[in-house]
Amino acid sequence: MNFFDLGRILVIIPTFNEIDTVRPIVTRVRTSVPEADILIVDDNSPDGTGALADELAQADSQIHVMHRVGKEGLGAAYLAGFGWALQEHFDVIVEMDADGSHQPEQLPLLLDALRDADLVLGSRWVQGGSVENWSKGRELLSRGGSLYSRLMLGLPVRDATGGFRAFRAETLRRLDLHQVASQGYCFQVDLAWRASQRDLRVREVPITFVERTAGTSKMSKGIVVEALWRVTVWGFDDRVSRLRRRAQRQRANAEHDES
Repeated sequence: MNFFDLGRILVIIPTFNEIDTVRPIVTRVRTSVPEADILIVDDNSPDGTGALADELAQADSQIHVMHRVGKEGLGAAYLAGFGWALQEHFDVIVEMDADGSHQPEQLPLLLDALRDADLVLGSRWVQGGSVENWSKGRELLSRGGSLYSRLMLGLPVRDATGGFRAFRAETLRRLDLHQVASQGYCFQVDLAWRASQRDLRVREVPITFVERTAGTSKMSKGIVVEALWRVTVWGFDDRVSRLRRRAQRQRANAEHDES
């Protein structure tokens, strides 16, 4: 299967201290979808990941590296990568972790689904999706986060927090990325919600998420708290806005009837 009909494809891989995993993940992406370019966005990793990324780029013209001055978070890394991708006129932009949790061999599933969608989510929680080597607590946290997002935001997806995604470039242009300030779990919820609010075609395809076997997780209590707080605020703000719009329509109808 090839994807030349989708245009130019860029896979964005943010890194921070991923020296043990970045080479194999890049190799697997290049093998799985040879026509895709890769952008490694490194947040000045002290373990030398950035230098290794430069070596990979020197050996392969389809690998690119963006060096950032410090660790500013996953959301900021992706936004920087999105900006570069749009500037360089890529047509499809993919999010993918560097630690092997997102299997490059499943990337063709996302790209194939993008042919009739604006955003495709690799989903752990639809039929056929799964996780490997997770504790029950970790699974409950992820499922609960997606359920809470659906309830608070009316978000019609099963896996709102996953980070294995494929966007059309035009989709990103319509999401008002300059207004996005969220990070981590919340960043992924934010983009999915923005797409849903704009009536874009959002599809989910099942993936198997594999817990990392090298390096350390970037998940923290602060990321979870931020997601809970922001989703709650967004949900209440959205409800208030809808009530106001309803009241305005009712007043306009009443004034029309009186006239």
